[in-house]
Amino acid sequence: MNRKFKIDVLGEAIDFLESLDEKAKEKIYYNARKAQLTNDTELFKKLTEFIWEFRTKYNKKYYRLLAFWDKSEDEETLVLATHGFVKKTQKTPKREIRKAEEIRKEYFEQKNQKNEKR
Repeated sequence: MNRKFKIDVLGEAIDFLESLDEKAKEKIYYNARKAQLTNDTELFKKLTEFIWEFRTKYNKKYYRLLAFWDKSEDEETLVLATHGFVKKTQKTPKREIRKAEEIRKEYFEQKNQKNEKR
């Protein structure tokens, strides 16, 4: 099967994943890989115009990796995971969404600066 996008995990998301026990981390990676192959909102869901979340339930905990799309390359579409957290309420906290939006903004600013230097 062809994957629909490539995933890149940014620094804060790596830190979050490294803080988890091995089984939880494996389940999150498994679900992210599965989301690349299927359109399943239980695994990958749109939250705002630009922010999405990888969703994993494991051991009665709800893990979230927030992410955004970079479709600007001619190559494969890229989804970048910004950071993660354990969800404690029904709704995704607005501060987590704002944090993802800020990381997205910084990412594109840095990318545009690199492209201008070429």
